[in-house]
Amino acid sequence: MARTYGRFLYTIAYRLTGDPDDAQDLVQETLLRVRKGLRTYRPGSMEGWLSRIVTNAFLDDVRRRRRRPVASIGDPPEGAFGSAPAAEEAMMADALPSDIEQALLRVPEEFRVAVVLCDVVGLSYQQISEALGAPVGTVRSRIHRGRALLREALS
Repeated sequence: MARTYGRFLYTIAYRLTGDPDDAQDLVQETLLRVRKGLRTYRPGSMEGWLSRIVTNAFLDDVRRRRRRPVASIGDPPEGAFGSAPAAEEAMMADALPSDIEQALLRVPEEFRVAVVLCDVVGLSYQQISEALGAPVGTVRSRIHRGRALLREALS
């Protein structure tokens, strides 16, 4: 699973979090949830199912952080931990221009998730609807609003 869909999951996670370390943590959480949920998986769109899991894990983390803010202890000294070249290579291969990345991070989560799943991952409105558990009309509205906020942030 991780070998086949790892890059796909990392791309979504990175676009949602905007941070390589947070994206790696999100992928790990997603893979744990996938392992638990494989028994209930019904054949269909694997990408849609995985997108829903990674998106829900991201939103759960956002809610948890709002309830219990965490104080930062600072960055570790350079070279204190080994790097993960595979993740860095995946990030560079799928990199967006930095101004777009920064603007995307200023878009509220509910709109950012819809825009990322549509415009970065390339899911259909129906797949996004299933991933978010929201009606297609809501998905369309969030994508439209998210794109408008992104344009505003870029200008």
